[in-house]
Amino acid sequence: MTATYDKYYQTENLFGEPYPELIEFFAKNPRKGKVLDLGCGQGRDAIALARLGYSVTGIDNSKVGIAQMDKIGQNENLNLVGQVGDIYTFDRFSEFDIVLMDSMFHFAKKDKEKEIGLIKKIVSEIRNGSLVVVCIQDKSDKVQTLNKAIDFDRKYKRLSDKEFKYVFEESGHKSETEYRMIVIEK
Repeated sequence: MTATYDKYYQTENLFGEPYPELIEFFAKNPRKGKVLDLGCGQGRDAIALARLGYSVTGIDNSKVGIAQMDKIGQNENLNLVGQVGDIYTFDRFSEFDIVLMDSMFHFAKKDKEKEIGLIKKIVSEIRNGSLVVVCIQDKSDKVQTLNKAIDFDRKYKRLSDKEFKYVFEESGHKSETEYRMIVIEK
């Protein structure tokens, strides 16, 4: 998978700008703390959040994506650090005020248990008062699966459960996808 995304990321800013709904939430959040952006890719969210004043660490297995993000962070003197790594082995969630996972979960048959396990690990290990922000496609039972994984040991407070459309355009191709942004506080 790493080689695949390294290849895709030869196109800089492949996925475009961050979701306006995501940026609006972070812009209105009164606490500008430490954000962990898991599966950050080329940093479309991480860069935008650092520009808003957050201290951001982005982790992705793509060396190309991390290098692109780091270059922008350095050029703009942002509080932004990229790490090439496996998000499934990361274990320092308690160091962050917010954990962001944008378009990471697909809950396909071969990955479903692994993805659910990661969500449970994050919710278990973050500090009380920390936030988990997830943007996910709103189709089939993905949102239901996500909510069950989040609330595996108790029901957590939802600060946001927002529906929106994601429009992707590249090389003359355009697609629209229904999305949800779910924000919980532990």
